[in-house]
Amino acid sequence: MNASEERMIEMQGYKLHVIETNKYKTNTIVWRMKAPLTKEDVTKRALLPQVLQSSSAKYPATTKLRAHLDELYGATLFVDLAKKGEYHIISFLIEIANEKFLSDPAPLLKKGFELLAEILTKPNVSGSSFDKETIEKEKRTLKQRIQSVYDDKMRYSNARLIEEMCKGEPYALQVNGDLEDVDAITAENLYDYYKKAFLEDEMDLYVVGDVKEEDVRKAASELLQFENRTPKQAPEQEVQKRSEVNEVKEHQDVKQGKLNIGYRTNIKYGDPDYFTLQVFNGIFGGFSHSKLFINVREKASLAYYAASRLESHKGLMMVMSGIDNKNYDQAVGIIHEQMEAMKKGDFTDEELTQTKAVIRNQILETLDTSRGLLEILYHNVVAQTDIKIDDWLTEMGKVTRDQIVQTANKIDLDTIYFLTGSEAGE
Repeated sequence: MNASEERMIEMQGYKLHVIETNKYKTNTIVWRMKAPLTKEDVTKRALLPQVLQSSSAKYPATTKLRAHLDELYGATLFVDLAKKGEYHIISFLIEIANEKFLSDPAPLLKKGFELLAEILTKPNVSGSSFDKETIEKEKRTLKQRIQSVYDDKMRYSNARLIEEMCKGEPYALQVNGDLEDVDAITAENLYDYYKKAFLEDEMDLYVVGDVKEEDVRKAASELLQFENRTPKQAPEQEVQKRSEVNEVKEHQDVKQGKLNIGYRTNIKYGDPDYFTLQVFNGIFGGFSHSKLFINVREKASLAYYAASRLESHKGLMMVMSGIDNKNYDQAVGIIHEQMEAMKKGDFTDEELTQTKAVIRNQILETLDTSRGLLEILYHNVVAQTDIKIDDWLTEMGKVTRDQIVQTANKIDLDTIYFLTGSEAGE
């Protein structure tokens, strides 16, 4: 596979990553900011990107900012928040047309950089305070966003599993912060946090598209300069294996029970057996041909859905399933059986081959979009490693049955969380 080559350049206060490729019709600019997750800052940090993308000094109303995007041939701007391991990551993404495909020769990439610089460095402030009206509007929206997790029982049960499993660890914090902390945020203290973040965060700028490195570097150095810094690293979390499984049952008025099971994989992105873990997860619960889907949902008809996913930077694997409340014991039993089967190597060559093929297709599909490509590349920043994209495909293809068995036997059951109706689950 001919993977796009990433060039990394040290800039003032951040790293610039340029990926020159003619694979995409648009150019994508992504600004990422990474800081350790802390209870003190998590809610302010969730609010900050929403405030910055809402308005700026030049575009003091959201309607004006959005009108400017329309003038840039329908460029898109959005922000995102993520937890990766013990880090809280803010992303600003601008996708803009490549002027090579337009009759208008206006330098759109430069205009995209100007817009990003406007949003990041020239916010809508007066004195030492963000615009108060903007803050209040975005605080209301943040409350709704936090509340929406409670209303969506699938997301809620997964969040509760992590809270119970990672109690006392930063990863237990919710990506959008805490509802009870929103009201304490003011236009003044959020502006203080904004200055702190741009002084201390690890910052990376990705540009992918049919671009020239020297043009990108020139625009970036003219428009984006920050204080040099040594970014804070999240403290290493020492997690002891539980002497007995943590079992939590929560009762609410739900018709369908939500069974979520958390495992410690003891393997993180960048570890030698990380790619083996990916193949393990694919056979165990990652796809529609996996053991969980076939045995829990199809054969036993116990679950409306049954799947597993990895948190690559925290070393967790979560099983998620929706079951009738009365089927708790049987469902837990069958899930345990599938894990034991994996530890004994009880899976077919066909399952192994099919899983590798599906993973390969999934990676290639991810690389078909610039955002997907950047998501894969950013793993290296979080894990402080340098794994090439071609290595993903090569290493997954080489995984053997014995390696999967060894990896499976490193995995420890940690927490079982069950959200159930009031009459069942006992």
